[in-house]
Amino acid sequence: MTSEMIGALLPLLVGLPLLVAGLLVMTGPRLRLHAVVNFATMLTMLGAACGLVYYFWAHDGGAVAHQVGHWPAGIAIPFAADMFTALMLSVTMILTVVSIWFAQASRAANSRYFAPLVLILTTGVNGALLTADLFNLFVFLEVMLLPSYGLYVLSANRNLPLRRVHGARLYVTMNLFTSTLYMIGVGFLYGTAGSVNIAVLANQAQTDPTVAFAGAVSIFALAIKASVVPVHGWLARAYPGTSPAITALFSGLHTKVAIYAIYRIYAVVYNGDTRFLWIGVVLFSLTMLIGVFGAVGEKTTRTILAFHMVSQIGYILLGVALFTELGLTAGIFYLLHHMIVKASLFMSTGAVEVRYGTGVIGALGGISRTEPVIAVAFMIAALSLAGIPPFSGFAAKFMLIVGAVEAGEIAAVVVMLFVSLITLLSMLKIWTGMFWEKGSGGPATKTGTIITSATRDPYAHEASYTPELATEATHSQVTTLTGAQTILESDESTVPRRRINFALAAPSVILAAITVAFGLGAQFLLALSGIAADGLLDTTQYVQAVLTP
Repeated sequence: MTSEMIGALLPLLVGLPLLVAGLLVMTGPRLRLHAVVNFATMLTMLGAACGLVYYFWAHDGGAVAHQVGHWPAGIAIPFAADMFTALMLSVTMILTVVSIWFAQASRAANSRYFAPLVLILTTGVNGALLTADLFNLFVFLEVMLLPSYGLYVLSANRNLPLRRVHGARLYVTMNLFTSTLYMIGVGFLYGTAGSVNIAVLANQAQTDPTVAFAGAVSIFALAIKASVVPVHGWLARAYPGTSPAITALFSGLHTKVAIYAIYRIYAVVYNGDTRFLWIGVVLFSLTMLIGVFGAVGEKTTRTILAFHMVSQIGYILLGVALFTELGLTAGIFYLLHHMIVKASLFMSTGAVEVRYGTGVIGALGGISRTEPVIAVAFMIAALSLAGIPPFSGFAAKFMLIVGAVEAGEIAAVVVMLFVSLITLLSMLKIWTGMFWEKGSGGPATKTGTIITSATRDPYAHEASYTPELATEATHSQVTTLTGAQTILESDESTVPRRRINFALAAPSVILAAITVAFGLGAQFLLALSGIAADGLLDTTQYVQAVLTP
């Protein structure tokens, strides 16, 4: 296929999920049909994204674009893609497919609106990754956010109304604020440069201080969305308020799209201007440190992982702050690795929450004895997050450290090494508190299963409750622990050895296997990331593709 033909197909990655979402709404509450069509649509787009990766790999880079409606370049709605875009599309589609699977298995998808909302969310994600217009980026970010509000509320913890309301309010408020701030920056850009087409704005921030300031406002808004210090605290408070499935899905989409946009804008509009890179090095190093320290004092798995998500965002963005070939390559590799690993961690600990009713460290213990598959999946992803070989996290951190040394940022290297150590200790905290040591209840003790008091509700105390848990134990005594929990004491012989079924365990296992593959096949993925980095260092082909009628 020619580049023109491929470019003409780019709008389908935006239009197809939106069309399917509308059709599913009209079919009514046919959940099985919704699930099948949702999976089929996502797999189709995954195939298309992988095809884009192959095309750019075969052509050693380059870019393709399409002007929607065939209006003149600079006025039309432009969609463009290069290797960076293709890699992001592929990994986001992998993550979305696996998250849908986990949502189905954990019963978070038991709503007629779940599949349409996920499809509309995918429309926004694909549009944000493909657009070459900063105003249209705002539009697609809003398309992402609107269904996200619905997914958050549909899957939120109904048994803890205060947490649900607080988390939803914080999530909505912060995103509305950042959207407003972003639009202020875009308005400044249009007022000073006369265009919001990213190709028209190419290199202007280097020569025009007003363009540089306006672009900085937009980048600051995106940094808030990405949860960069000092505007980071909202993420760790908002994400645990919904179900584990939605937390995992959001972890790989919202912040990562913002990071992608920061990479793209700084590469094209600022042309990697070295005058401002020191600001990024300082902020992103602080993000690593403060994020990991925030995790130290937390007592639930998802809040710990959410703070680590903040910390790892500092690593990812350090690549653009270095803005060298090696730094960008490492940053892009780290971005792809982190999307997979973080979702795997949310899903492995989320599977425990779904079946055992809690994510509080120490409330359960010895899960590894009854759930060895989940324990192994968690350990693999945790070691990868900490940067232990042979997993993908080691290759990502090693390349980023080498890139920082090459750029002379020794302080950032020290921060990365220190944060890696604290990250490993935090992962061991979850491992010992949930998977290894005996806790106050759980499969390793005679008091069997921790179950919430509200057995009618599908979500209770940090996770989904499934009625099967209540039938697995024959009670001899019910002891109330708190207003939110009760322990159903049971004879140890009545507790099955494995309670997390294949459907619920498979998503985290699949993503853990991918991080192993990324680690063992790091050379190939680094080669693809290198092509993507070259496209950011030299944006000529991308700009020409966008400006070509």
